[in-house]
Amino acid sequence: MTTTNTTGRVLLVGAGPGDPRLLTLAARDALAAADVVVTDRLVPLTAIDEHAPRAEVVHVGKIPRGTFTPQERIHELLLEHARAGRTVVRLKGGDGYLFGRGGEEWQACTAAGIPVEVVPGVSSALSVPALAGIPTTHRGLSQGVAIVSGHVTPDDPRSEVDWAGLATSGLTIVVLMGVATLGAIAEALLAAGLPADTPAASIADGATPQQRVVRAPLTGIASAADEGGIAPPAITVIGPVVAALEETPA
Repeated sequence: MTTTNTTGRVLLVGAGPGDPRLLTLAARDALAAADVVVTDRLVPLTAIDEHAPRAEVVHVGKIPRGTFTPQERIHELLLEHARAGRTVVRLKGGDGYLFGRGGEEWQACTAAGIPVEVVPGVSSALSVPALAGIPTTHRGLSQGVAIVSGHVTPDDPRSEVDWAGLATSGLTIVVLMGVATLGAIAEALLAAGLPADTPAASIADGATPQQRVVRAPLTGIASAADEGGIAPPAITVIGPVVAALEETPA
């Protein structure tokens, strides 16, 4: 008697921010093979409609102070569908390995004996500033980039970011998940010695037709972002690179 292995597989796929055209060819191939797409609120849903029209779509959004799907439940969904013999695409906005908890999803699948593959995405941390005309490095201004989470304030015991070290590092600082904490972040950087006139920019809804960019010195970026209606998802870039191309001819 022949036993048929009905176990499916999980593909951890990065979608790229906002614009569905930022999907890689590998991501499109993965979607075309999907029986189930487990996705979040940062994914351009038109990408699913176009490239995975036959797939079942499961929404597992994590909205700040709103609808929240526990990470453990996301793991359960991936495993349940894969054990039923389905090809499951876990579609994330940007890069699932950059604050996307993709590593945890990989561990959950491998621990359960489920085949899992990674299809890297276009990281919003680098692509969104580029689309706003901001190079994250620039000769003579910055030789490196620090990409950090701002989901808690610098004085919160849960914060693992060395904000004081960043202030004197000379690196461009890219803050994700830092809309509500931007004022506290700016204060911490200023207190640690980052000059008050350091250029900063907050970019909301990157890579979409609704993209908005607010620029101000570090001392005023939080109030400028608030007055400009900057809301999640948004990215803040801090450093001289923010002003690097302002006078470059279009």
